[in-house]
Amino acid sequence: MIRVFFNFFILLLCMGQANSKVLSVGWELWYPYQYHNKERQLVGLDIESFKAIMTQANLPYTTAEIPWKTHLHYLKTGKMDMAMGASWSSERENYAYFTQPYRHETVKLFVKKGLSANIKLNTLSDLIGSKYILGVESGYYYGDTYQELIKKPSFRANISEVIDLEQNVTLVLEGHLDGFLVDPNTMQSFVEKYHMEDEFEQHPLEIYSADIFIMLSKKTLDKDVLSRIDKAITTLKDNGELAKINQRWKASHNSD
Repeated sequence: MIRVFFNFFILLLCMGQANSKVLSVGWELWYPYQYHNKERQLVGLDIESFKAIMTQANLPYTTAEIPWKTHLHYLKTGKMDMAMGASWSSERENYAYFTQPYRHETVKLFVKKGLSANIKLNTLSDLIGSKYILGVESGYYYGDTYQELIKKPSFRANISEVIDLEQNVTLVLEGHLDGFLVDPNTMQSFVEKYHMEDEFEQHPLEIYSADIFIMLSKKTLDKDVLSRIDKAITTLKDNGELAKINQRWKASHNSD
């Protein structure tokens, strides 16, 4: 009887330790989703949404600034627990659980203003054998079509991979690239921040549009934590809180 009670006590202790674990999540400078404001506070659409979700799920966490490609590696190895603002891919699903989506994302091709009509691309595959070079950011997901095409050397020859949006912008302005792939909200924040409203325009080429998720490392977290977060997302969708956060950031963004 004493042994049974002791085993039960150990079980409760372990459960308590699991529930009290402070989870780790990374972030990277990504306007208007994840960034420091003038007061050095960590803010953004993803930051506020993630905070609301984790508060609803009653899960404590800490944040650390980390490059996205490194972040994904840390999820795979168990060095970090979670990632927000993530796109789904079959490769990522090998090492991470995906929550329910909490927002939507679109990626477009941006070129120098007035040049869209000169860049004859109707599909991404038209890039193969063309004279155009497009920029992308290392570690980011640009949809299933892109993922299949990038396996081909003939497509990779027309792709330039850099660390961040600022590098792509610089390369286009210097004439080294014909355009780059980016989320329009991020691009809008960038041009407003650096007063470049008359420098770029969207090309009509369709890239991709999809849901955005929170990723959980399979090395460190289990489906019980996934379930708690999914329930929190459902609650915040049903009561309209996630929609309010999204709308608040859109309104703030449009009034900047």
